[in-house]
Amino acid sequence: MLNTLKGLLVTFRQMFQKPVTIPYPQVKRETFPTARWRHKLMRYDDGLERCIGCALCAANCPARCIYVVAGENTGELRFSPGERYAAIYEINMSRCIFCGYCEDACPTKAIVLGEEFELSGYDRRRQIYTKDMLLVRK
Repeated sequence: MLNTLKGLLVTFRQMFQKPVTIPYPQVKRETFPTARWRHKLMRYDDGLERCIGCALCAANCPARCIYVVAGENTGELRFSPGERYAAIYEINMSRCIFCGYCEDACPTKAIVLGEEFELSGYDRRRQIYTKDMLLVRK
C-alpha cells in the first residue's frame, strides 16, 4: 500500500511539470546546418541543369538507390552545358541512407542534400523521386 502511494505521489508531482516533448506537427524544430535530407538537383544561373549524366553518383551510392540514364544534347534542345544530360534521374528514397556520397562524387555539384526532412508517405511507389521532383525550379 505504501509503495502504491509513493507511485501516485510521483505521478501527481509530474502533472504540474512543464512537458518535455514537442508537439511535432504544430511546432517544428530547426534543423542543424550540417543536416542532409532530401536531395535536390541544382541548375546554373541561366537555367540549364548542372547534371551531365555521368552517373558517378549512382556508382558511389552504397545503397544503390540512384538510377541515371544519360541522353545527348542537341543544338536546338539543350538541357545542360555539356554534351550529355540526365534523361532519366531517379532516387529511391526508401533505400537511401542519406550518407552524402552522391554529393561528394558529383563533379558539377549537381546533386545536393537539402534540409527538407518530411519524406514519409503511404505508398511505396511515391518514394521513388523522379527528375522533375528533384530539380530546383527556375
